[in-house]
Amino acid sequence: MSFDDGRQPQATHDVYSVLLVRRRAWHPGRRDDGAPRARTKEATTIDGPARWELLFADLEAQLAAQEQAERDGAVAELTRAEHASIPLADRLRAALGAPLTLELRDGEAVQGVVRRTAAAWVLLEGRGAGGRVEHLVPLAAVTGVTGLGRAAVASMARTDALGLGTVLRGLQRDRARVVVRTAAGQAVGRLARVGKDHLDLEETDRVPARLRVVPFAALLRVSQT
Repeated sequence: MSFDDGRQPQATHDVYSVLLVRRRAWHPGRRDDGAPRARTKEATTIDGPARWELLFADLEAQLAAQEQAERDGAVAELTRAEHASIPLADRLRAALGAPLTLELRDGEAVQGVVRRTAAAWVLLEGRGAGGRVEHLVPLAAVTGVTGLGRAAVASMARTDALGLGTVLRGLQRDRARVVVRTAAGQAVGRLARVGKDHLDLEETDRVPARLRVVPFAALLRVSQT
């Protein structure tokens, strides 16, 4: 059936409409001409409540990260401040009974087990050719320590405040035979006198014996054999 004015028959138009409806149902993401439909802004936009939840969750995560960073920074600062207040004597005190090596200003390395320590000196027990040797070493003469751990023990005894002169006077009273070492070398003898900042060493191994005066500032170690 046809018309002179070129119009489609009614039946043909109805069939085309039915097929178009079915196509839209089967392919909702495509246009009538078969091309993909463009996504609208409404299809990708998060609704109001969900958007606020994501925003607050993001802000809370940022605040939590900032607080953690501040805590880490505070802990690191406190740790640095604590380390800055620890003297070498406290770390040596924590090593009582442990073997250490002390490097002295003249390059000598003194090895031994830590027996006592004070603010100004440390006492090591080592081994020499004749057996047991005790080394009294001023901390001012130490340029390095190997074998020392990170721990520290604060002073708890009044004897920890004993100065170098007090200990040397004990050796003088006992008439102990000692080796006094300085940057100029070493001398052997007995302590004849201990002053405020110096000692008198009677060099008994020399003939004739002579008296050597040694300032405390020059001492590297005093060893009792």
